[in-house]
Amino acid sequence: LLRRLALPAAACDGSRDGDSRYANLFKKLDLNEDGRVDIAELQAGLQAMGIPLGKEAEEKIFKAGDTNQDGQLDFEEFMQYLKDHEKKMRLAFKSLDKNNDGKIEPSEVVQSLKILGINISEKQAEKILQSIDADGTMSVDWNEWRDHFMFNPATDIEEIIRYWKHSTVLDIGDSLTVPDEFTEEEKKTGQWWKQLLAGGVAGAVSRTGTAPLDRLKVMMQVHGSKSNKMNIASGFKQMLKEGGVRSLWRGNGVNVVKIAPETAIKFWAYEQYKKILTKDDGNLGTIERFVSGSLAGATAQSSIYPMEVLKTRLAVGKTGQYSGMFDCAKKILKREGVKAFYKGYIPNILGIIPYAGIDLAVYELLKTTWLEHYASSSANPGVFVLLGCGTISSTCGQLASYPLALVRTRMQAQASVEGAPQLNMVGLFQRIIATEGIQGLYRGIAPNFMKVLPAVSISYVVYEKMKQNLGIA
Repeated sequence: LLRRLALPAAACDGSRDGDSRYANLFKKLDLNEDGRVDIAELQAGLQAMGIPLGKEAEEKIFKAGDTNQDGQLDFEEFMQYLKDHEKKMRLAFKSLDKNNDGKIEPSEVVQSLKILGINISEKQAEKILQSIDADGTMSVDWNEWRDHFMFNPATDIEEIIRYWKHSTVLDIGDSLTVPDEFTEEEKKTGQWWKQLLAGGVAGAVSRTGTAPLDRLKVMMQVHGSKSNKMNIASGFKQMLKEGGVRSLWRGNGVNVVKIAPETAIKFWAYEQYKKILTKDDGNLGTIERFVSGSLAGATAQSSIYPMEVLKTRLAVGKTGQYSGMFDCAKKILKREGVKAFYKGYIPNILGIIPYAGIDLAVYELLKTTWLEHYASSSANPGVFVLLGCGTISSTCGQLASYPLALVRTRMQAQASVEGAPQLNMVGLFQRIIATEGIQGLYRGIAPNFMKVLPAVSISYVVYEKMKQNLGIA
């Protein structure tokens, strides 16, 4: 990128060469020549150089460089920022240059990403290097690496490729997502809990925003049948007539409260299962990650499952039936005993495997397709591609596990539905297919799919804002 600026190509670590390089750059950015660069000048200068990074990255650079917080960068601050950034980039370069020959080759990229649990082909690694390789040698030396990442706020190889990790921030209201994966650096610096907190808040806002559709889905799953043809319009009318606008959010409190314990247990369990399943060479393959993720999901679900039952009972309950979460729990315990809090547990646990497996497989397929066919100048897919991949893979996972989710919900609610027979999982499957056909297993899927896009969008926007507020943007 910066070769276009006619900077000294041989400038390496020598402080005099480095200082003159920084001075040249500063001059190009200091548009009004007052010896200081403000954020507007930084943005305009980078744009003029042909390096538009985007507002968020530019603000991140400015915030890191402006040590006295006067809203401007003087030459000393600018030079110090670039020197610090170069040190980090040097470490990233060395971590990739496995054979210490001063060049990064595709095989070294494949090897490094494998250690991080990301499997790519050598062809895909070549695509990643093509966007950095200025002289067409199919390898990247230190000068090319430094020039490419000079104004990129990414500081290490893990951060550079992290955008290809399966984004679990996209909260679609179901609790089956694959757990978050954190690097050793994130664990040491404490960034992991900030990311979990940001994800938790994003999930809470997203679930609250789409709660009416979620309650409608539960109502259609429990009460929808051939005789009671509840659709989206009639379902909403029925809920509004029975309990007013406020009733559309019934059960949302429990759905939000269970995010924190579930996330914490899932994260802890995932780390434990990963340690058990890690191979002798220290690598964790895709199958091991899938098994660790599924087991972690099952562990977390087992711990918070009574809250799932409470959420369903509150969602299908009538106005005035329960005064809140604790009243609901007390009444279930008194009338049906402890066993009632685990109704539908088996289909719920069974649903994790097709969901997580298909979700991960579709994501990997979409990622590979994008890298092979569309990554012509950069390996960075951008926000919309990632959101699209995440949304499609989650939707496919939901489609596969939906019949199990429906049976789980019916089992959780059948004691509160008058005249409903108390059937087990197999009995319920047989009854639904006999009375309603295969389509009966997909009742309520329309509002479920309707909430995916707004849920994903809300959770992504809130997550990014939370990361900024917590200083991890």
